[in-house]
Amino acid sequence: MLNPLTFLAALLFGLAIEWLFGEPRRWHLLVGFGRLANAIERAMNKGRIGIAMGAISVMVLVVIPIFAFMVLRTYAQSWAWVLDGLALWFALGAKSLFAHVRAIAQPLMHGDLSAARVALSMIVSRDCAQLTETEVAKGAIESNLENGADAIFATLFWFALFGGAGALLHRLSNTLDAMWGYRTPRFNEFGRFAARLDDVLNYIPARLVAISYAFLGNTRQAVRAWHTQAPLWDSPNAGPVMAAGAGALSLTLGGNAIYHGQVEVRTPLGFGPAPQAIDIERSLRLVQKTLALWLLSCVALPVLMLLFQEWL
Repeated sequence: MLNPLTFLAALLFGLAIEWLFGEPRRWHLLVGFGRLANAIERAMNKGRIGIAMGAISVMVLVVIPIFAFMVLRTYAQSWAWVLDGLALWFALGAKSLFAHVRAIAQPLMHGDLSAARVALSMIVSRDCAQLTETEVAKGAIESNLENGADAIFATLFWFALFGGAGALLHRLSNTLDAMWGYRTPRFNEFGRFAARLDDVLNYIPARLVAISYAFLGNTRQAVRAWHTQAPLWDSPNAGPVMAAGAGALSLTLGGNAIYHGQVEVRTPLGFGPAPQAIDIERSLRLVQKTLALWLLSCVALPVLMLLFQEWL
């Protein structure tokens, strides 16, 4: 962890900007990063050495920005906390996630299924055109639970360990996984390194999130779903997060879904009825309570460290 005072200042500064402004609507650096990643993928994703080319591409796109950030931070000296806070703002996606999920819930609760499908298609890769109300609600809740782990809590975890550099490491790696980590003919080899790196970076945070969901919801069902159903899920990190979240909410999630025109067989997760529109708001409250718990922990730890230093 950073110096406790530097960490607290950077955390509060980054959270304040996130709360006030959310993601920039114009000149978003992550959009520029995505365009650069697309250009590199088109140039490098060729031939039989796709795995090696993918690994090299990931290292170039992740290491160089972090190195540049660390050099700038070194020269910033007493203003390093500002750079760390800006990096947290860049990496954290809480306000954006909540807005996207509410954009699905509101039309669905008012009977506008078409608008809800369009809103869901903005944050998931599954085919949404023919989804029922229950399937839209399920997709929104699954995305909320999983993206909460990815876009919020894993970022906070790595920020707590390594400051702005840690937040950048996670956000850039997670973005590349979202772009390339598909088992399709185009990305099966090229995107494999990005997918594995994201799995490694999210392994511990995902389990801490699963514990948090279980603690703040139906604990018994969450733990049961996590230990009996998550091992059957393809993703080593999404499984525990969504199983614990489904159990915590006393809902049944998972099941088959259509991705890129093909049916993907997925294990059911959780226990209880299929979700409805009102359950999307319940899932939002669960993620928001988890965020409050994590922020309280992030503030309490450096404060306790400062008090301990004073006591010594």
